Amino acid sequence: MRKSISLVLSLLVVATAAPLTSCSRNAIDAVNLSNEADKVRDSNPEEAISKYEQAKQLDPSNVRILWKLARVYQKKENWDKVDETLAPATKLAPDHADFFWLRGYAIEQQAEKKGTGWADAKDPLEQAAKLDPNYADPHFDLANVLYHLDDEHGALDEYTKAIQLKPDLLAAYGELADLYRRLGFFDQAMQVVKEGVSWDKGTKAGFNVHTLYGFLLEQQGNMTDAITQYEMAKKSCGQCNEKGENIAFFNLGSAYARANPPRKSEASSNLLAFQKITCRGGAAARYADECTQAQEYIKIVGGNSGP
Repeated sequence: MRKSISLVLSLLVVATAAPLTSCSRNAIDAVNLSNEADKVRDSNPEEAISKYEQAKQLDPSNVRILWKLARVYQKKENWDKVDETLAPATKLAPDHADFFWLRGYAIEQQAEKKGTGWADAKDPLEQAAKLDPNYADPHFDLANVLYHLDDEHGALDEYTKAIQLKPDLLAAYGELADLYRRLGFFDQAMQVVKEGVSWDKGTKAGFNVHTLYGFLLEQQGNMTDAITQYEMAKKSCGQCNEKGENIAFFNLGSAYARANPPRKSEASSNLLAFQKITCRGGAAARYADECTQAQEYIKIVGGNSGP
């Protein structure tokens, strides 16, 4: 009797279940494709992108798929695709701060390359900060954008908010201190870098703040402590082969050359490394002054120079 009741109930469930529509089938297929993409996201991002894109076409309203796709594009630094992917996501999920932040950040990165378009990043970053008042990243990126829009005081406020929300955000200390320096507030800049280096854990994030601290100490005529900071900056960047890190060799080499007494061997090796990395390639024009100075310092301390 129990078997008969179970069978009847099963038949009733089947009979009363709503038939799958094309939309619901698409949604299921989209999730399956997304799950397949998840498995290869780290090992084969191109294949993952293909599957996420197919999933997006099947179910354009699935914001989880849009987010996953945007994050893979972010990893590949394909910023226009991040922006394109998250534009509908911010409309579908207008309360999701992450969507607004990453879209604003993507627009910011595009503006960095093009030199224009900074204003387009402002609204999504402001919205992200508004949606999640405890989220430091939107404030930091908004500060970068405001600075490029010539709103220095707005940038100062936003860098400060980012630090207040995330006291170990070393990048914010470096940018805030440098902005104070540019505006002529030397004491405030020095105060910020001192606080910043106290949070350094020996990672790459400490490079800029140690570099700036060294520069400010040089301005005070404190070459001994400046050298210490430049040494820490170079230690932070390791091989120092990422964008902007080549300056570590020049800073340290020139400081060694001007030490009392000059540390000639160390000065020569760092300055020659700077010449080799910087003064013989595409970056030579951008670092023309430093390349000329490096040449002069090498002559003073001795060493075979010449880019």
